[in-house]
Amino acid sequence: MHNGDMPSPLFEVTCPCCQGTLKIDPELRAVISHEEYQKPPVFEDFAAAVAKHKGEAARREEAFRRSFETEKNQGQVLNRKFDELLKQARENPQVGKPKRDFDFD
Repeated sequence: MHNGDMPSPLFEVTCPCCQGTLKIDPELRAVISHEEYQKPPVFEDFAAAVAKHKGEAARREEAFRRSFETEKNQGQVLNRKFDELLKQARENPQVGKPKRDFDFD
């Protein structure tokens, strides 16, 4: 430190070996403090992890059931749409009829 100057701010470095955090004073070139790396727990609550895993199977089964029901009704939906479009085409044959090149003359 220089005569009455404010101390320079510390900077943090992560240790490449242990992943700990080091606070270093650049003027003194010294480690001022350190924090050990805290490994996150694998399972905070083993019972909650098991319950979540069991719930996944039920959610997959429900998604499959909904998808199956949708596909089962898809044929009926397509038939209904076709019947409606056919009805509209019979009522007004000019609507939706594509124009040919010579129709623009």
